[in-house]
This record gives sequence, structure tokens and C-alpha cells, in this order.
Amino acid sequence: MIEISHLNKVWRSGARTVTALDDVSLRIAAGSIFGIIGRSGAGKSTLLRTLNLLERPTSGSIRMDGQEITTLPHAELLKLRQQTGMIFQHFNLLAAKTVFDNIAWPLKATGLIRDAGARRARVLELLDLVGLSEHADKYPAQLSGGQKQRVGIARALASRPKLLLCDEATSALDPETTQSILALLADINRTLGLTIILITHEMQVIRDLCDEVAVIEQGRIIEQGSVADIFLHPRHDVTRALVAQSDPLLATILNPSRLGVTLPGLLVHLTYSGETTWQPILSQICACSPAQISILQGEVSMLKDTPYGQLLLGIQGEAADVAQIFNILDEHQVFHEIIPARTHAAPPAEASEDTENSEAHHA
Repeated sequence: MIEISHLNKVWRSGARTVTALDDVSLRIAAGSIFGIIGRSGAGKSTLLRTLNLLERPTSGSIRMDGQEITTLPHAELLKLRQQTGMIFQHFNLLAAKTVFDNIAWPLKATGLIRDAGARRARVLELLDLVGLSEHADKYPAQLSGGQKQRVGIARALASRPKLLLCDEATSALDPETTQSILALLADINRTLGLTIILITHEMQVIRDLCDEVAVIEQGRIIEQGSVADIFLHPRHDVTRALVAQSDPLLATILNPSRLGVTLPGLLVHLTYSGETTWQPILSQICACSPAQISILQGEVSMLKDTPYGQLLLGIQGEAADVAQIFNILDEHQVFHEIIPARTHAAPPAEASEDTENSEAHHA
């Protein structure tokens, strides 16, 4: 368990003060994959680097497995860093060394494995884990971006860490390669029981890989929770804008004019997950209610290993008929909200205060 409490990071230069982290508190379960998402300059990288004290916080507490790390003496800090692997956006490989030597280098340089035979065995094991056994003697310039990142992952795992930090690990990769790296990280998490903390500005990465997520803006955590809760029910304008990047349905909800028509009646958004995703709820509604229902937009997909569905409906009918529909949705624990006709998208460049932009009904 990692517990971050009231963490602050302030830089001062003369009379100028910059607050990079502002009263950040998080709990990260051991063995989980935890995402931290935010726009450029939000404080993601600073927060990540405090977890191995490459950045020392100005104040606050970081406890790992009950141990306060901000007060560790130098020798204990070195041990902490050996137990914390880190993957970088731009790979940070040594151009003059082979793939094999890039992975072996931290083991040799730190004296973690002094015996050459044992070191070779560990490197070969890691090459097999990341699928690069046939590339051991190549140099970084001979590798694709995805292969370079796999070398970076193998190197980060060389010391058998308990914690793996990923600093925008897929931002320099194409979509197909990104998916292969995310699948590798998920497999590492399952097979090694490793805690993974990653930062990104891409909601697609969060929804494909993570269990929990925190949204950071201007150094503050503005939302946190399960990926399903944050993705399906974003509350803050910044979160909605980030989710809308990978969710066309939410983009329409934020700006209904995208539909190109003005419909009579109500515009209603439904979200559901788990077993409810496969239930014929709309069929039951149509059989029970005389209200007219139009399916305007919808999707069924996955959030990591959890199925979910979303629908945007136009509903026209008497108030009693609409109330009956909402009662049926409540019985099936389907979240539903009425979308105001004048909802507009959140500004992309700056955050606004929390607003309630819908009349929500929740089972």
C-alpha cells in the first residue's frame, strides 16, 4: 500500500513561487495498476518523481508499506530506488551498448548481481519476458520504438522491483505499438504482482490498463476513483474534456448540437456496466411504456476487463410514462441522466469550476 498525504511541492526563484503539487492525497493498493492523468503542466511528472524521491516534496508524507520514505537516510533511500523501476517516454537507452548490455548495465553498475553468469541468466530471463530474445545483440538504433520501450521495461525490471513507475511510457508510440506495450504491462502486473503507477494525458491508456485513476489539474487532485466511475460518470469539466477525447458519445453529451437535429422530448444518457451490459433492458422498456424512444448514439465496449454500455436516447411521452421508464432503469441499476438542451463542451485549454450540468437519477 502506498499512502500519499497532504503532499506539496513548491519551487521558489527570487520573489517568484510556483506550486507544482498542492495538498495531494492518494491511496494506491499493492498489486494494482494506478493511473494519474492530466494535461501538460498539471503536475503529473512531479508527483511521479516524488515516489522515488527524485523530487523531494516541500511538505507532506509518503508511506510505502507503512514506512515513511521522505525521512529515509541515504543508504535506505538507495535500497528504495532499487525496489522501484522506472520507464521513460523517450526510452533513455545507451546508444553505444547492445540490448543485452543495456539491461545488464544497472545490475553491474549497482553491484546488485556481481557474478557474470548469474547476471547473464537474469538478462536472458528478462529478454524472454519482454519478447526480445532474438534481439539481444542489436543496438538501439536497429530497433523500432516499441522494441526500444520493451528494452526499457526489461531494464526497469532487472532489480526485481516492487513498484514500477511509467512516465508517459506510450506517448512516443503509434496506436498499435501502444496496445502491445499496454498488454505487456498488464501481463507483468498479473504474473509478477507488481504495483504499476503510470502518468499519461491519454484517457484511452487509462481505460485499457488501469484499475484506479486520479485526475490532476494545476497540482491538485480533482477526481479519483475506479476507472469505471471516472470514465462513465466524470464530474469535473477537466475530466469530461479528457474522457471526451476517447469517447465520442460523451463529446456529444457535452455538445448536443453535434447531433445536427433538435428533438422534441428529453435527451437521456444511460450508462451501465458488468452483467447489466448484456440484459435486454430496452426491450423491457418498449414492452411496458407507450413513450416513443429513439436511439441516437450508443456503444458497448470494455474498461480493462469490465464490459460497459452507453446509450443516448431521445424520449418523448407523458410525464407518467417517462417516470415509468426511469423506474425500470432504477430497478436494473442503470444510471440515467437528462441532458439539458443547451449543454456545451468544456473549454479545452483551461479548467472551470465543478458544475452540475445534468439532472441525474442514480439507482
